[in-house]
Amino acid sequence: MAPQRFREQFDQIQRSMPDVPLAMGPDDSAEFLYEKGVVLARDGEEARLVEDTVRDHFTTMAGLTSDHVRRAGPETNRTGITRIRVGDPGEGDSGGDPTVAHALRSLRTMEGRAGRRLISRNHVVSIAVNACPGDEPVPVPISEPPNPAAAETPYDAGTAVGVLVVDTGLMHDYRAYPLLAHTDGDAQVRECDDDGVLQQYVGHGTFIAGLVAAVAPNTEVTVLGTLNDAGAILECDLGEKLFEAVDRGGWPEVLSLSAGTSNGRADGLLGVHAFMEELREQRTLLVAAAGNNGSATPFWPAAYADLPGWRKSVLSVGALRSDGEFGACFSNHGGWVKAYAPGERLTSALTGFATPVPYVYQHSTYDACRYGFAYACTCQYPPHNGVLSEPGDAPAKPDQVMFEGHAQWSGTSFATPLVAGLVAAHMTAHGERNPRAARAQLLAANTEYAEVRGAHVPALLPPTWRPVPVDPSAGGS
Repeated sequence: MAPQRFREQFDQIQRSMPDVPLAMGPDDSAEFLYEKGVVLARDGEEARLVEDTVRDHFTTMAGLTSDHVRRAGPETNRTGITRIRVGDPGEGDSGGDPTVAHALRSLRTMEGRAGRRLISRNHVVSIAVNACPGDEPVPVPISEPPNPAAAETPYDAGTAVGVLVVDTGLMHDYRAYPLLAHTDGDAQVRECDDDGVLQQYVGHGTFIAGLVAAVAPNTEVTVLGTLNDAGAILECDLGEKLFEAVDRGGWPEVLSLSAGTSNGRADGLLGVHAFMEELREQRTLLVAAAGNNGSATPFWPAAYADLPGWRKSVLSVGALRSDGEFGACFSNHGGWVKAYAPGERLTSALTGFATPVPYVYQHSTYDACRYGFAYACTCQYPPHNGVLSEPGDAPAKPDQVMFEGHAQWSGTSFATPLVAGLVAAHMTAHGERNPRAARAQLLAANTEYAEVRGAHVPALLPPTWRPVPVDPSAGGS
């Protein structure tokens, strides 16, 4: 049974994609979301093989005919992927799609013979993953400095490191925040609703840009609004959008991506694989969030860091709690997560400082950490009531706050730009122009470690980051 916040986020993402019926996967659980009635296959012979095999399989099943299997356009795109319609997306509910599951099973034997994936669900790639972090952004007084604070490295246009952030767009007044003087990119499409209240996930990209600029002032940060719609995009579309991003401004030195999905597999995402193949041939370093599922299940594209062909070109980042000593309760973990950085209650710019703006909490915090941690984690603190609630619960009046610039926010979404900034800062400090070499040097020189689920892992701590103590009697993991 999917937990409360996963269902709440599912509903919001579905509203942002009204023409794309979605299901939870692999059944009524909280692993991932995907498009109903559609599977993905590689263009050409493999797509034809998938189509023919699924059609043959379905004609032997009651209630399904060959008409259920047909191409769902456009047939081809730059990712080399075809969407194949295998059922009626309007049938059934959100608790999984049996038709897609049958299509996947029909190719299982052939995949074993081929030695590689032939078919995939069309997953939703999102910044809104699972039921945690429990906090939405929390206002911070303008008088309180960012955390991490701005490093003292001067900006030099001739040596500035290019960092591309693929996320939500920039707030209209972002240039009022001094650290974003050398940031450019797409505007957030719609910041507020009809009542003038900030929409959920708005400011996510601005917050991330502020973190990069604080850790590495000698950067030119570009923020693209690829994930403006509730922070979500279909897997097949993300691959195309990533190609468009690098076509638009060239391959950056560092690409920061705070979005992803699990898929129940260990070989990547079919819809972004062509982009990942191209990435491997470039100099760009992809720094990717490990995800907030509190799980060891690989989360993509971050988990490419553990595949042989991408270990130099991808750095996966998990989140540490606010003292930097242990893993945050929500952070994904496992051998595929190659580094951890602070990811709880970081302070950056949510908006500029031009006009105060209200925000109404959408999710209610929990009474206790849903992962069983004993410290005051973001699942439960700071407490607030949201608009949404568990079915059957008495609705409580949602809390409203005002943002005047700074905010605190938690998630692997924000640990990731800290590490992107540390790589860029290392490049500046050592005159290193190869971001992949900088990644290797940074990890080799690191002497800090943290404990995550009983394992000692590299902890990359920005010099200007201020740890926030937690109750020492609460334990770490």
